[in-house]
Amino acid sequence: MTTLRLVIHAPTPEALDRGIRNLANFRRDQPDAEVELVVTGTAVRRAIALELDDPALRVCANSIATQMADVPADWETVPAAVSYLAQRQMHGWAYFRA
Repeated sequence: MTTLRLVIHAPTPEALDRGIRNLANFRRDQPDAEVELVVTGTAVRRAIALELDDPALRVCANSIATQMADVPADWETVPAAVSYLAQRQMHGWAYFRA
């Protein structure tokens, strides 16, 4: 059986708040699934303010630069979220915009 894989995209502060709830709900309902929360745009500053610490977190390096934000060194970044999201979908991940 194929593992269920979901990528949740949060591009705004409000979307990030929803995405965090979506992430928790998805994990509770699908404990064996793989899930990632990709943060872009203005949601980067919200993630910093919340001091997110989750292995599912992926932060767009382009958005970090655009927002002129300093993110924790241990956060996993992706060079360009638009490409990352497209690649994930190409490899069978479901996309969900928070």
